[in-house]
This record gives sequence, structure tokens and C-alpha cells, in this order.
Amino acid sequence: MLLQLYRSVVVRLPQAIRVKSTPLRLCIQACSTNDSLEPQHPSLTFSDDNSRTRRWKVMGTLLGLGVVLVYHEHRCRASQESPRMYSKEDVRSHNNPKTGVWVTLGSEVFDVTKFVDLHPGGPLKLMLAAGGPLEPFWALYAVHNQPHVRELLAEYKIGELNPEDSMSPSMEASDPYADDPIRHPALRINSQRPFNAEPPPELLTEGYITPNPIFFTRNHLPVPNLDPHTYRLHVVGAPGGQSLSLSLDDLHKFPKHEVTVTLQCAGNRRSEMSKVKEVKGLEWRTGAISTARWAGARLCDVLAQAGHRLCDSEAHVCFEGLDSDPTGTAYGASIPLARAMDPEAEVLLAYEMNGQPLPRDHGFPVRVVVPGVVGARHVKWLGRVSVESEESYSHWQRRDYKGFSPSVDWDTVNFDLAPSIQELPIQSAITQPQDGAIVESGEVTIKGYAWSGGGRAVIRVDVSVDGGLTWQEAELEGEEQCPRKAWAWRIWQLKAQVPAEQKELNIICKAVDDSYNVQPDTVAPIWNLRGVLSNAWHRVHVQVVP
Repeated sequence: MLLQLYRSVVVRLPQAIRVKSTPLRLCIQACSTNDSLEPQHPSLTFSDDNSRTRRWKVMGTLLGLGVVLVYHEHRCRASQESPRMYSKEDVRSHNNPKTGVWVTLGSEVFDVTKFVDLHPGGPLKLMLAAGGPLEPFWALYAVHNQPHVRELLAEYKIGELNPEDSMSPSMEASDPYADDPIRHPALRINSQRPFNAEPPPELLTEGYITPNPIFFTRNHLPVPNLDPHTYRLHVVGAPGGQSLSLSLDDLHKFPKHEVTVTLQCAGNRRSEMSKVKEVKGLEWRTGAISTARWAGARLCDVLAQAGHRLCDSEAHVCFEGLDSDPTGTAYGASIPLARAMDPEAEVLLAYEMNGQPLPRDHGFPVRVVVPGVVGARHVKWLGRVSVESEESYSHWQRRDYKGFSPSVDWDTVNFDLAPSIQELPIQSAITQPQDGAIVESGEVTIKGYAWSGGGRAVIRVDVSVDGGLTWQEAELEGEEQCPRKAWAWRIWQLKAQVPAEQKELNIICKAVDDSYNVQPDTVAPIWNLRGVLSNAWHRVHVQVVP
């Protein structure tokens, strides 16, 4: 067989391959018809083992050269033909294995259907880009932007994007959301206007710090587009003190403080409550939580400069954002003054997120970061700070983000009777494998996150693969946590053995914090009409194949 391949490829090489010279000179004399370059076929009579080995090496080299040249001729011919043109809608419609999986890079279109299962990072990662551009994902994973990866991708090219299709559609000037920023395509959108989205679970625990582009986004109103040069933060002074009007440069003059903090929406995992009984709110899955390294001025330093001090009577620091609805009503929230003035609480007026200026979706140019407290109090696009005798009168402080008994419905609810959510309860969730996945018997890797509010450290995550009959302790990863200042989550992982005869796994996780708070086992007893504080054991059901 090898000799036949040798005769068909090597002996006829000059006649079969005639490639013109290129600027890169890749098709030089090898394709010449000059008789002086006719190959002299090596004798196939082998006198000894060494000569046989040498001749087989020569044959292998020539075969390899033949394949390379044939492939190059194919590429040269293809490059001379007019590429087929596709619209972005054509690409978007090819977003699953049934329709085919297409992606774009620059103006080029690729059909990577046959490569999905071969992707080194796993099929799920590549499917995140299905029907869209690769650039946002390559920005997250820079290792892809290498010559050998581009060469591999070139094999799957099927055409080009229509240049006319690259033009952005015009936006209505009256649309309050027309100026919203561009978002990363990996985000799973829960609402478009206002924009609310979460990262997919397979990306959420890829690292301890969540990259800015896929940090979960919770907006209540259109995103303001603020000029950092004219921005001013107004801080109402204490009686006898002086009110402040601070520019971004003024805030930079305060001592810079950095802290790693996990933000979680009160509605994280609300979709699980919806399965028990209908609730009102966005259908968040497990991704309304993310972690970043924040930097800015400590709120206690700014309040002190405005003359504020701790007082014996109850007081609240009220925040007002620069995002507003058509009536001019701005988003607002408040936290107790005692927390705001405590240097150990590390409350920030943040202007950096993971070493960069805040993205617009996350509060540029300044937002509040309140470690250990529900995300609703981390007011973005901060415009005004004041100290009041009562908590904020904002709708989102007084008429939302409160928990109730499962017996309370919309006919009997009284928001005045329930305290506003501040610190959140212990929480954990599984991010890998996902519900409905198929895993192989042998060893399965289970990953997830765990976090508790109020600075309480996660001390343990228990995992069961048999529906809670037996438990194993997961390994905790990430930064070590200080007592009472455990502001960030712990990523956890467990490698569990799966017997060959096992047909399915019912995976459960539950976390314990340093106050020995533990998650409730089911959702029904903690159900509430707003679907907040959803922290029951997280459950994932997967199929097992040999």
C-alpha cells in the first residue's frame, strides 16, 4: 500500500502539482517542468537495514512534501476564487448542531460544526460563540490568538460577511436605551430593556475573579452616559459641616483602598422558586453573582471630610444614582450609618474594577461597593450621598428587596412590616456539570461557588452524588478569608468516582459558614412572592454513559 502511494504521489509529483510562485515563494522549483529536475527514483532493492531505513525516511519526506504542496495548491486556487458572501442573519441561524455551527472572525465566516467535539476547552465553551463572533471570547482567552490556532480555523472557512451587513442599524433618538453599551455575547440575557444578564455557569467559575465583560449585570433603568470631566458627586454635609462637590480627580486624592468583593443579586436562583409557585421578577438562574477586585475611596473618609460622625440615634446613609426613568425618578438605596463609618467594613466609593475604570454597565465613573451586603445597595452611577434619620424612600428600598412568609400573597403583603434586605444568607451552587448533562463513568469533576453575606467565611461545602444519601467534602479554592471580613466567594471542586453500572447522578451541594449557618434542603419552605433569598440546596441531575 505504501509503495502504491509512493508511486502515485512522488513519481508523478512534478506532473500532478504545478503551483505558480507566490510572494512567499512557497511553490518554488518543486513544481517546475524543467527536465533537469525530474526525480531520480531510489532503488527499492534494500541491501541492509540501515539503507532500508534511510530510504523509507526519504519516501516519508517526499510523501509529506506532496501532501503539503497539494494542500497549498488547493488554498491558492481557493484564494483566487470569489468567496461566498453571507449575512449576519445567516450566521446567527447556524447556532446549534442541527443547523450547523458557524462563527465569524473579522469579516470571515467559518463552519466549525465538525470541530465542536474536538475543541480542547470542551464543546460547551465553543458553543457559547455559535452563530456569532469569536472576538469577544478570544479577548477573554487570549491563548486562542495564536498563529497555529488561526491556521487551524482557516480550514473551516466557508466565506465572508457581506460588507453591507456590517453597517449598524440606525437607532431611534427617542429610545431611552439607544445609548446603552455593547455587551458580551456570552451573557445570558434575562431582560433587554433594562438590560439584565448573567454569565453562563461554565464561565462563572473559570477563575476566582470574574472578568469585567461577563460580570453579571443588574440594571433597573437606562444606562447613563456620563462625562468623567464634568462628573460631580454631591455629599451633603452634617449640621455645622460642609457639603462636598467632588470631581473624579477629587476622589482620587483620598487614600486609595482595594478589596475583593462578591456581589450577589437578591434574586439569584429565583428560577428555582418559580418552579414551586409563580413569583414576580427576573428569572435568574445561578449566575446573578460575580466577584471583582474593587478600588476607590473609603466612604468613611469622604463622610468624615463632610463632617459626619457616628451618633447614638439610628441613622442611614442614602445613595442616589444618576440613572433615572422618564419622570426623573432615580434609583436609590441606603445602608446603616454604623456600617458606612466603620473602616473595617471597607465600604467604597469605587472607581476601578479589576484594575480598570468601571465599565458603564457597572457604574462608571463611580459606584458604591458595600462588602457582604446585597447587590441592590451597591448603587451605580453615584450622584448624591446624604445621611438621614430614616432609610432611603426609594421604591427599591421600601417596596422591593424584602422577604416574606410563603403564606403571604400580593393581596395580603405589607412591605412596611418587613426589613429591607442587607446581609444575604449562606449560598452555594453547582456550575459543572450542568443539569441534564451526560457524563462518563469513572471520575466526574464537580465545581461550583459558595458565599455568605456579612463577611461570614465559608468553612465547608458538602456534595452528594446520590441525592443526599451520602456526602463528600469538596476542596475549597481561592483567597483565604479573614474572620468577619470574608467578602468574597470560595470556588470549590470535588472529583467523585462514578461506578460503571451507574445510570444517573443526582448531585447536590450545600455550604456552611463560620456561624454554622447552612442552606435549607428544599425551596418550598423559603418561597416568597418576590422570589428573593433563594438559597436551598442546589441540585443537578445528569445521565451517565459507560
